Amino acid sequence: MDTHNPQATVEQSAVVPLRPPHQVMRLSRLGSFHQTRLSFMRVLLRRLINEQWRFKRSQWQVDRQGVGHAVYTAIGPGHSYSLIAFAHDLDPSLRSDRVIAEAWDATFTLFDGVPTSADIERLKANVPLQEAGRISETELSLSRANRSVRLFNYVRKTLAAGLQPEQAQLDAIGYLMRTTAVYGSGKFGAVDRKFVASRAELSAPFQAELLAVFMIRQFSIDIVEHLAFSDNPETAVPLAPSLARGLGIGNSTGLGMAPFLVNHPTLLNNWILARETALARVRSVAAAEKSKVALFRHFLSRQMISVADWKTEHEYQQQKVLGLRDDLHRLSKKIDEIADSSESYLWNRVYNWAERTLTEEGQECVVTLLLEIYPELTDELADTLSIDEDARFKIDGTCTVEQVLALIEKHYAFALANDYSADAQQALFWYASEEKLEPRLGRRFDESGADREHPLAIARDVAALANALTSIDATVTLAEFLLLAPEHRHVVRRILQIQSHPYAEIADNLIADGMLPIDLLRCKLAFFGAVKFDPRSDRWLRITLFQHAPLVADLDEHRNRPFAVSEGVIPGSIDSWVYPPDQHAV
Repeated sequence: MDTHNPQATVEQSAVVPLRPPHQVMRLSRLGSFHQTRLSFMRVLLRRLINEQWRFKRSQWQVDRQGVGHAVYTAIGPGHSYSLIAFAHDLDPSLRSDRVIAEAWDATFTLFDGVPTSADIERLKANVPLQEAGRISETELSLSRANRSVRLFNYVRKTLAAGLQPEQAQLDAIGYLMRTTAVYGSGKFGAVDRKFVASRAELSAPFQAELLAVFMIRQFSIDIVEHLAFSDNPETAVPLAPSLARGLGIGNSTGLGMAPFLVNHPTLLNNWILARETALARVRSVAAAEKSKVALFRHFLSRQMISVADWKTEHEYQQQKVLGLRDDLHRLSKKIDEIADSSESYLWNRVYNWAERTLTEEGQECVVTLLLEIYPELTDELADTLSIDEDARFKIDGTCTVEQVLALIEKHYAFALANDYSADAQQALFWYASEEKLEPRLGRRFDESGADREHPLAIARDVAALANALTSIDATVTLAEFLLLAPEHRHVVRRILQIQSHPYAEIADNLIADGMLPIDLLRCKLAFFGAVKFDPRSDRWLRITLFQHAPLVADLDEHRNRPFAVSEGVIPGSIDSWVYPPDQHAV
């Protein structure tokens, strides 16, 4: 398979064409994406199970106050990776989800291999400092987390008394700790991705970071149990595995994540293309087996339970959730109406009905459900999610002005449709904060700093390039043009890339008044595998990762029975963990 061109595969296996970029790449739709079988967390866990990875907690040097360090090691067929966790006794007044925080309940790094005592001493002096410290090429990530204080203390007190916490209390929050950053790919001295990307287990996006989060989840369970036993060793009990599985890791994500999708256009293309390819394959299934229809109903039922538990105080997301609940009930009725029909292409009819009838949130949830029931058509596309971005970075200087204008007309109608002299079309600007060098969004006509604007206004810049090119002879080459106008180089590169990467561009104006950054965040986090998005404003949100996922002990149980991809849709199978457990389904 050509891992850089899934399009070549779908043309041979699908009757229904891929959805066009101008439909898929709008912010409102990207901001309605849900996790799928191609989400990075699910790709990671399938590999851990298939390759029979083993986990062990090799060190636990944490005192009765919860201060110290622990080491967890994931042992794979070719490499081992160790999470080194540092537990702190944090003053409650210092606890903050903001990126400017300087102290946390716990700090972490993912170490390449098994650390020595000297490694731990070196990291002990740096990891708790986070941005103020430095890690090295033997570390793959740097992260930190705070307790969800109310739930953490409730679970601690309950376990110390010899009791199990109530399911409803756990479900209300869903995690004991919440990460506020998981840095990797060269940040703060960590190894650059290009040096480890050739390892099979790290080839898919963000696998090292998510492996760290998976083990942080185990640490969050271990630390609350440890403190419960420290409080009352005579009566304390461990957390029941069935309850522990329902706990994930929370995450607070802000604007720092938003520019990633703009700055990595060919990578974004591969994420979207894999998803769209999978959808086209499923829609092209001519005859839907009864077992597949039953599975669709099964996962729809579980998704309805999940959405019923989706709580948010943000009005924008509240309305979307309410619409989604209604959409899923309508979908359930529609499946009952048409499932016994003898007509071909049932899933294409379901999707077309959804597109005509449901909200964008509902339509994209249907995409998730359709992919869920066909792992044999979907899962192999995980191999196409990454890309060598450097190989596509060069600009072909022999292209002419005429050729570039033709590409703009074909792919950037959304950019040419706006009047950028209007204040509403240039109301915002992207910049980096002076203190933390984190992405920020300012209001151009109300705040200073627009002179330091980052090049993320792609739609405006494409329109400016088109305007500049129309006054130049059509036979002039890009090399000649850019020699005189280098300020257009960044956008010229994108325009040339889009020829072979049709989903590389977000088809909206990212500096327009009313643009919602949370749509960018939602899109990326859905590819991570996040659920229950909870915006706290239009610029940051909270999510849950690995909720209902198997525990480390569960993976060990499956070590003697390799997990086949074809098992992925069996009700209750370990790969369907992202949905509420079977016993909760209606």
